[in-house]
Amino acid sequence: MSNPENTQEAALDKEPAPEQATPAEAAPADNIDTIPSVEEQFKALELKAAEHYDAWLRAKAEGENIRRRAQEDISKAHKFAVEKFAGELLAVKDSLEAALAVPEQTVESFKSGVELTLKQLISAFEKNALNEVNPVGEKFDPHKHQAIGMVDSEQEANTVVTVLQKGYLIADRVLRPALVMVAKGK
Repeated sequence: MSNPENTQEAALDKEPAPEQATPAEAAPADNIDTIPSVEEQFKALELKAAEHYDAWLRAKAEGENIRRRAQEDISKAHKFAVEKFAGELLAVKDSLEAALAVPEQTVESFKSGVELTLKQLISAFEKNALNEVNPVGEKFDPHKHQAIGMVDSEQEANTVVTVLQKGYLIADRVLRPALVMVAKGK
């Protein structure tokens, strides 16, 4: 049992339609209209090259601007890095000048003024992450301490016995190592 629609379609496929042109006849007319000339292709490529060159110049200029701005920012950071700390120290300087300006001072008033000034200085250090290193009784750390000598002691070997000069850290980076005396081994 064959399907009558299938047989009609098969018959239509076998007969060429008289209205349709063969592909060989239609191709030359289409190719003439669609293929651009060599000059047109060259002009299109020149335009594309000019666009790419312009984009490259803009990207290069932007890169140079970014580099220049970064250098300016670094320069400003170097110039003004201590600005906050310097502002804190101005109060300490003012206190010292005020103490020296008093004509008649007693030892007690002078000592209390120095203690208040020291508190201001310690406060300025704390606000700017400048921390004191006073390692008495700690193990010797060559990254934070500088040993001046070794002494006989009852403490364990390589333990800090005496601090001759306190050290300082800025945000966990050594500004000045502590000068210390270290215990010898028993």
